[in-house]
Amino acid sequence: MPSRRQFVAGLGAAALGTALPLTRALAESTEPAMARIRRTKTLRSGVIAGAAPYFAKVVGTGKWEGFGPDFSAELAKTLGVEVKYVETTWGNAVMDLQANKIDCMFGMGPTPQRRKMIGFTDPLFHNTFTLVARKGFDPKTWEEADKSGVKISVDIGSNQDAFATKTFHNAQIRRFDTSGDATLALQTGRVDAQLLVALLGVTVLAKAPGLGHIVVPKPVSGAPTCIGIQKETDTAFMTAVNQWLAKMHSSGETRRVILANMEKLVGIKAADFPKEVTL
Repeated sequence: MPSRRQFVAGLGAAALGTALPLTRALAESTEPAMARIRRTKTLRSGVIAGAAPYFAKVVGTGKWEGFGPDFSAELAKTLGVEVKYVETTWGNAVMDLQANKIDCMFGMGPTPQRRKMIGFTDPLFHNTFTLVARKGFDPKTWEEADKSGVKISVDIGSNQDAFATKTFHNAQIRRFDTSGDATLALQTGRVDAQLLVALLGVTVLAKAPGLGHIVVPKPVSGAPTCIGIQKETDTAFMTAVNQWLAKMHSSGETRRVILANMEKLVGIKAADFPKEVTL
C-alpha cells in the first residue's frame, strides 16, 4: 500500500502529465504560422472535392488536382517543406483557418465579412464578374441587368453576393447556400441569370452548354482572388507568401498554372474565355 507521501507525489505527477499536453496545445495555438510550418516542416493547405478547376480529387487514387493543389505544392517547395492537403469546404474554410486546422486556403475572395475573421495575401489573380444568362437575356451593361422583374442568383457570402448587393437595386437578388443551387435556379427557370466570376462561369457552361450563354456587362468589373491565411500579428508567413506570389506573377507562372488546369480539368482553353476577361 503506498504511503501518504507516495500518494501525494502520484497525484502531482498525474496533474503534471495532464498539464503538459494542455500547455503544448496552448503553445501551438499561439505559435506564429511560419514558425509552426518550419518546426513541423509541413504546409497544411485546404482542398475541396468537386470544385474544379480550383480543386479536384481523383477517384481511386485520392490524388488532388487543380490549381489550388498545384499552387500549394509550389509554395511548399519554395518554403522548403512538404505539403499536406486537408479536406474542407468553401463554407468551412474560414473556420478551419481560425481553428488552426489549415495554414492556407487558395482561391478565396476577400469579402468584408471574411476579412474580419482571417487574413488575406496579395491577389493570386483578378477575376471578372460575368452573368451566365438564359437564352434571350443579353444585357450589355450592369444597368440594363438591373431592371425590375429581373432575377439574379448568387451563392451566399461569396464575392458574387457582395458585388450583387452593391450593383443591383431594382433587380431581385436570389441567394442560395451553394453555387450549385444558384445554377439549378437558372436551369429550372427560376432566375434570368447567375452571377459568377469568369473562371466559374465558363466552367458551368462547359458542363451544361444548353444552360444559356455568358455575358460580360460593361463596365467590366472584377474582384481579387487571394489566399486565405490565419489572422495574426506576426507577418512572417504573409511576407513569404506575398514574395512568392510576386515571383509567380512576374514569371507568368500563375497564368500558366490556371490555364493548364482549366484545359485539363474543364476542357477550356485560353481562347474560350470572353475577350474582356483577363487573368
